[in-house]
Amino acid sequence: MDKKVKRPRICVPPRMEERIAPVPVDNLLAPLEGGASDFVGAIIAAGGMPVLMPMTHDESLIAEYVEFCSGLAIPGGEDVDPALWGSGDSYDESLLNHDRDQLELALIKGFRAANKPIFATCRGMQILNVAYGGSLDMDIEKRQALPGMMLWHHTGILASPAHPIDIVEGSLLYHCVGDVTTVQANSSHHCSVLKLGKGLNQSGQATDGIPEAIEDPRAHFVLGVQWHPEYTWQHNETDACIWRSFVDACRA
Repeated sequence: MDKKVKRPRICVPPRMEERIAPVPVDNLLAPLEGGASDFVGAIIAAGGMPVLMPMTHDESLIAEYVEFCSGLAIPGGEDVDPALWGSGDSYDESLLNHDRDQLELALIKGFRAANKPIFATCRGMQILNVAYGGSLDMDIEKRQALPGMMLWHHTGILASPAHPIDIVEGSLLYHCVGDVTTVQANSSHHCSVLKLGKGLNQSGQATDGIPEAIEDPRAHFVLGVQWHPEYTWQHNETDACIWRSFVDACRA
Protein backbone atom coordinates (compact mmCIF):
# COMPACT_ATOMS: atom_id res chain seq x y z
CA MET A 1 0.00 0.00 0.00
CA ASP A 2 1.14 3.53 -0.77
CA LYS A 3 2.43 4.96 2.53
CA LYS A 4 0.90 8.32 1.61
CA VAL A 5 -2.60 6.81 1.62
CA LYS A 6 -4.13 7.11 5.07
CA ARG A 7 -5.39 3.87 6.56
CA PRO A 8 -9.05 4.00 7.60
CA ARG A 9 -9.72 2.90 11.18
CA ILE A 10 -11.72 -0.34 11.29
CA CYS A 11 -13.51 -1.20 14.54
CA VAL A 12 -13.16 -4.88 15.48
CA PRO A 13 -15.28 -6.11 18.42
CA PRO A 14 -13.43 -8.57 20.65
CA ARG A 15 -13.51 -12.31 20.76
CA MET A 16 -13.24 -13.76 24.25
CA GLU A 17 -11.16 -16.73 25.39
CA GLU A 18 -11.27 -18.35 28.80
CA ARG A 19 -7.87 -18.90 30.45
CA ILE A 20 -6.53 -21.66 32.67
CA ALA A 21 -3.78 -20.62 35.07
CA PRO A 22 -0.47 -22.51 34.63
CA VAL A 23 -0.14 -22.60 38.44
CA PRO A 24 -2.79 -22.73 41.18
CA VAL A 25 -4.44 -19.36 41.87
CA ASP A 26 -7.09 -18.26 44.35
CA ASN A 27 -9.48 -16.97 41.68
CA LEU A 28 -10.51 -17.54 38.09
CA LEU A 29 -8.38 -15.72 35.53
CA ALA A 30 -10.16 -12.99 33.59
CA PRO A 31 -10.86 -14.01 29.98
CA LEU A 32 -8.66 -12.67 27.21
CA GLU A 33 -10.25 -10.16 24.88
CA GLY A 34 -8.77 -9.58 21.45
CA GLY A 35 -8.83 -10.34 17.75
CA ALA A 36 -7.66 -13.37 15.78
CA SER A 37 -4.41 -12.62 13.97
CA ASP A 38 -5.74 -13.79 10.59
CA PHE A 39 -8.74 -11.44 10.84
CA VAL A 40 -6.81 -8.31 11.80
CA GLY A 41 -4.04 -9.34 9.39
CA ALA A 42 -6.50 -9.37 6.48
CA ILE A 43 -7.62 -5.84 7.37
CA ILE A 44 -4.01 -4.62 7.52
CA ALA A 45 -3.11 -6.27 4.21
CA ALA A 46 -6.13 -4.62 2.57
CA GLY A 47 -4.94 -1.20 3.73
CA GLY A 48 -6.95 -0.73 6.91
CA MET A 49 -6.02 -0.09 10.53
CA PRO A 50 -7.79 -2.51 12.90
CA VAL A 51 -8.97 -0.90 16.12
CA LEU A 52 -9.66 -3.62 18.69
CA MET A 53 -12.24 -2.53 21.20
CA PRO A 54 -12.93 -3.95 24.67
CA MET A 55 -15.98 -5.90 25.71
CA THR A 56 -18.23 -3.15 26.99
CA HIS A 57 -21.88 -2.22 27.33
CA ASP A 58 -21.13 1.43 28.03
CA GLU A 59 -23.30 3.23 25.47
CA SER A 60 -21.21 6.40 25.50
CA LEU A 61 -18.00 4.44 24.85
CA ILE A 62 -19.62 2.47 22.04
CA ALA A 63 -20.77 5.75 20.50
CA GLU A 64 -17.20 7.07 20.62
CA TYR A 65 -15.91 4.01 18.76
CA VAL A 66 -18.59 4.53 16.10
CA GLU A 67 -17.52 8.15 15.71
CA PHE A 68 -13.78 7.37 15.82
CA CYS A 69 -13.80 4.52 13.28
CA SER A 70 -14.63 4.54 9.58
CA GLY A 71 -16.04 1.02 9.45
CA LEU A 72 -16.97 -2.11 11.40
CA ALA A 73 -15.65 -5.65 10.82
CA ILE A 74 -17.39 -8.42 12.79
CA PRO A 75 -15.58 -11.77 13.09
CA GLY A 76 -16.89 -15.29 13.64
CA GLY A 77 -17.25 -17.11 16.94
CA GLU A 78 -19.98 -18.47 19.16
CA ASP A 79 -23.61 -19.03 18.17
CA VAL A 80 -26.14 -16.21 18.35
CA ASP A 81 -28.78 -16.53 21.08
CA PRO A 82 -32.08 -17.76 19.51
CA ALA A 83 -34.01 -15.76 22.12
CA LEU A 84 -33.03 -12.62 20.18
CA TRP A 85 -35.61 -13.41 17.49
CA GLY A 86 -38.19 -14.74 19.93
CA SER A 87 -37.42 -18.44 19.82
CA GLY A 88 -38.54 -20.27 22.95
CA ASP A 89 -36.60 -23.44 22.16
CA SER A 90 -34.01 -24.53 24.70
CA TYR A 91 -30.40 -24.16 23.54
CA ASP A 92 -26.99 -25.13 24.87
CA GLU A 93 -25.76 -22.09 26.82
CA SER A 94 -22.14 -23.19 26.41
CA LEU A 95 -22.40 -22.38 22.69
CA LEU A 96 -23.53 -18.78 23.29
CA ASN A 97 -21.92 -15.49 24.24
CA HIS A 98 -24.49 -12.97 25.44
CA ASP A 99 -21.91 -10.22 25.91
CA ARG A 100 -20.87 -10.44 22.27
CA ASP A 101 -24.49 -10.45 21.13
CA GLN A 102 -25.26 -7.29 23.09
CA LEU A 103 -22.14 -5.39 22.01
CA GLU A 104 -22.32 -6.35 18.35
CA LEU A 105 -26.00 -5.47 18.07
CA ALA A 106 -25.23 -2.05 19.55
CA LEU A 107 -22.32 -1.55 17.14
CA ILE A 108 -24.39 -2.57 14.12
CA LYS A 109 -27.08 -0.11 15.17
CA GLY A 110 -24.53 2.68 15.58
CA PHE A 111 -22.64 2.09 12.34
CA ARG A 112 -25.91 1.72 10.40
CA ALA A 113 -27.16 5.02 11.79
CA ALA A 114 -23.89 6.67 10.72
CA ASN A 115 -24.08 4.94 7.30
CA LYS A 116 -20.55 3.65 7.76
CA PRO A 117 -19.40 0.38 6.12
CA ILE A 118 -20.00 -2.96 7.85
CA PHE A 119 -18.39 -6.26 6.85
CA ALA A 120 -19.24 -9.42 8.76
CA THR A 121 -18.03 -13.01 8.49
CA CYS A 122 -19.66 -16.27 9.68
CA ARG A 123 -21.20 -15.52 13.10
CA GLY A 124 -20.85 -11.87 12.12
CA MET A 125 -23.18 -12.40 9.16
CA GLN A 126 -25.63 -14.19 11.44
CA ILE A 127 -25.76 -11.41 14.07
CA LEU A 128 -26.04 -8.89 11.21
CA ASN A 129 -29.15 -10.71 9.95
CA VAL A 130 -30.61 -10.79 13.45
CA ALA A 131 -29.92 -7.06 13.86
CA TYR A 132 -32.14 -6.48 10.82
CA GLY A 133 -34.95 -8.55 12.37
CA GLY A 134 -34.12 -11.90 10.78
CA SER A 135 -33.73 -15.38 12.26
CA LEU A 136 -31.28 -18.27 12.03
CA ASP A 137 -31.35 -21.99 11.39
CA MET A 138 -29.38 -23.43 14.30
CA ASP A 139 -28.70 -26.84 12.71
CA ILE A 140 -28.19 -26.81 8.96
CA GLU A 141 -27.44 -30.55 8.86
CA LYS A 142 -31.21 -31.04 9.03
CA ARG A 143 -31.86 -28.57 6.23
CA GLN A 144 -33.23 -29.74 2.90
CA ALA A 145 -30.84 -29.23 0.00
CA LEU A 146 -31.95 -27.87 -3.36
CA PRO A 147 -33.60 -30.45 -5.68
CA GLY A 148 -31.05 -32.84 -7.11
CA MET A 149 -28.38 -31.78 -4.60
CA MET A 150 -26.92 -33.06 -1.35
CA LEU A 151 -25.68 -30.75 1.39
CA TRP A 152 -22.01 -29.86 1.20
CA HIS A 153 -19.80 -30.35 4.25
CA HIS A 154 -20.06 -26.95 5.91
CA THR A 155 -17.91 -27.49 8.99
CA GLY A 156 -14.19 -27.59 9.60
CA ILE A 157 -12.88 -26.56 6.17
CA LEU A 158 -10.86 -23.36 6.53
CA ALA A 159 -7.62 -23.63 4.55
CA SER A 160 -9.09 -24.83 1.24
CA PRO A 161 -12.27 -24.47 -0.85
CA ALA A 162 -15.28 -26.34 0.51
CA HIS A 163 -17.87 -25.59 -2.17
CA PRO A 164 -18.83 -23.12 -4.91
CA ILE A 165 -21.10 -20.13 -4.27
CA ASP A 166 -23.53 -18.61 -6.75
CA ILE A 167 -23.57 -14.78 -6.60
CA VAL A 168 -26.41 -12.50 -7.69
CA GLU A 169 -25.31 -10.45 -10.69
CA GLY A 170 -25.17 -6.72 -10.00
CA SER A 171 -25.03 -7.13 -6.21
CA LEU A 172 -22.46 -5.51 -3.95
CA LEU A 173 -20.76 -8.89 -3.51
CA TYR A 174 -20.70 -9.36 -7.29
CA HIS A 175 -18.78 -6.11 -7.70
CA CYS A 176 -16.50 -6.87 -4.74
CA VAL A 177 -15.27 -10.12 -6.30
CA GLY A 178 -14.63 -8.69 -9.76
CA ASP A 179 -18.04 -8.99 -11.42
CA VAL A 180 -18.21 -12.76 -11.42
CA THR A 181 -21.22 -14.95 -10.54
CA THR A 182 -19.39 -17.96 -9.08
CA VAL A 183 -16.61 -18.19 -6.50
CA GLN A 184 -15.18 -20.89 -4.26
CA ALA A 185 -15.16 -20.55 -0.50
CA ASN A 186 -14.12 -22.34 2.65
CA SER A 187 -16.72 -23.28 5.26
CA SER A 188 -16.94 -23.73 9.03
CA HIS A 189 -20.42 -23.25 10.47
CA HIS A 190 -23.45 -25.22 11.63
CA CYS A 191 -25.92 -22.29 11.74
CA SER A 192 -27.15 -20.15 8.86
CA VAL A 193 -29.64 -17.47 7.87
CA LEU A 194 -33.24 -18.68 7.94
CA LYS A 195 -35.64 -15.72 7.71
CA LEU A 196 -33.90 -12.85 5.96
CA GLY A 197 -33.76 -9.57 7.89
CA LYS A 198 -35.96 -6.69 6.74
CA GLY A 199 -34.29 -4.64 4.02
CA LEU A 200 -31.57 -7.21 3.33
CA ASN A 201 -30.97 -9.05 0.08
CA GLN A 202 -29.45 -12.51 -0.18
CA SER A 203 -26.66 -12.04 -2.69
CA GLY A 204 -24.99 -15.45 -2.53
CA GLN A 205 -25.75 -19.06 -1.74
CA ALA A 206 -23.90 -22.34 -1.82
CA THR A 207 -24.97 -24.55 -4.69
CA ASP A 208 -26.81 -26.76 -2.18
CA GLY A 209 -29.01 -23.81 -1.20
CA ILE A 210 -27.42 -22.67 2.08
CA PRO A 211 -27.38 -18.83 2.29
CA GLU A 212 -23.82 -17.53 2.01
CA ALA A 213 -24.06 -13.74 1.61
CA ILE A 214 -26.42 -10.94 2.63
CA GLU A 215 -26.28 -7.21 2.02
CA ASP A 216 -28.22 -3.98 2.48
CA PRO A 217 -28.71 -2.36 -0.95
CA ARG A 218 -29.71 0.97 0.63
CA ALA A 219 -26.49 1.35 2.62
CA HIS A 220 -23.09 2.65 1.55
CA PHE A 221 -21.57 -0.79 2.26
CA VAL A 222 -23.17 -3.50 4.43
CA LEU A 223 -22.11 -7.04 3.56
CA GLY A 224 -22.07 -10.34 5.42
CA VAL A 225 -20.54 -13.58 4.17
CA GLN A 226 -20.97 -16.98 5.78
CA TRP A 227 -17.45 -18.16 5.01
CA HIS A 228 -14.06 -17.07 6.41
CA PRO A 229 -12.14 -14.97 3.84
CA GLU A 230 -9.61 -14.06 6.55
CA TYR A 231 -8.14 -17.57 6.18
CA THR A 232 -7.84 -17.63 2.41
CA TRP A 233 -7.24 -14.12 1.08
CA GLN A 234 -3.55 -14.82 0.54
CA HIS A 235 -4.22 -17.48 -2.10
CA ASN A 236 -7.82 -16.78 -3.15
CA GLU A 237 -8.00 -13.54 -5.11
CA THR A 238 -11.77 -13.16 -4.80
CA ASP A 239 -11.48 -13.20 -1.00
CA ALA A 240 -8.67 -10.65 -1.13
CA CYS A 241 -10.90 -8.48 -3.34
CA ILE A 242 -13.66 -8.50 -0.71
CA TRP A 243 -11.30 -7.20 1.98
CA ARG A 244 -9.93 -4.49 -0.33
CA SER A 245 -13.44 -3.44 -1.38
CA PHE A 246 -14.50 -3.11 2.26
CA VAL A 247 -11.42 -1.08 3.25
CA ASP A 248 -11.81 1.12 0.15
CA ALA A 249 -15.42 1.78 1.16
CA CYS A 250 -14.23 2.77 4.64
CA ARG A 251 -11.63 5.09 3.15
CA ALA A 252 -14.25 6.74 0.95
